[in-house]
Amino acid sequence: MEWNEPLYLVGSGDKGRVGLLLCHGFTGSPRSMHEWALRSADAGHTVAVPLLTGHGRTPEALETAQWTDWVADVEEAYAWLQERVDAVFVSGLSMGGTLALRLAAHHPEIAGVVTVNAAIRHPQELLMRALGRIGFPRWTKAVGNDTKLAGVDEGAYDRIPIRAARQFAHVMAAVRRDLGLVRCPALVFSSVVDHVMPPSNQRTIYDSVASKTKALVKLEDSHHVATMDNDKELVFAKTLEFIAAHGGR
Repeated sequence: MEWNEPLYLVGSGDKGRVGLLLCHGFTGSPRSMHEWALRSADAGHTVAVPLLTGHGRTPEALETAQWTDWVADVEEAYAWLQERVDAVFVSGLSMGGTLALRLAAHHPEIAGVVTVNAAIRHPQELLMRALGRIGFPRWTKAVGNDTKLAGVDEGAYDRIPIRAARQFAHVMAAVRRDLGLVRCPALVFSSVVDHVMPPSNQRTIYDSVASKTKALVKLEDSHHVATMDNDKELVFAKTLEFIAAHGGR
């Protein structure tokens, strides 16, 4: 299993008719989704883990990516699942959670959305937009591998193209505007300590979505990349419970 390639797993039996889309974060890679994907597939579900444009290669490859490319990437993975299953749940880490929220806002047929430390507002967002517009400086510092557990490698870049940071700001703003359109059941995971994305983002998501059924779960023993940190088993187990409760067989 290549860490920097998309991953598609077809489930078996009755549970195989339920799909789960898992999306990695900004500058990250599908590696951060692998264990979550395998645990879901072991439970019988069909799983799609797309590779976002410009990711999993080199930082230079990310410089020309547009936020609309990332939207198209998850839409393609969603379409792949729709062809194979009866119910689709969408989920993601960081910007992957942001993109999952956008899918849920624009596809009311989605059975449920799960986010882990999703990004909808960043303290440096205005600066990201301004510097990204002029493309100077070319690079800014990396944000990968923020975990409490030592030795974790999510396959993130060691630097961020400033132009890509501007695209990240664009997608956050677009999803903020649409949060009230999310009506499907929602499960929001929030690390108590997160050095990448302020935990207040998760409370805003929980408060802003129009879902009649929603839950906010605090992760006490993980930082930003919680899908590879000490609370990962809680994330996996709660997600499977959520799927079972809201349309998964």
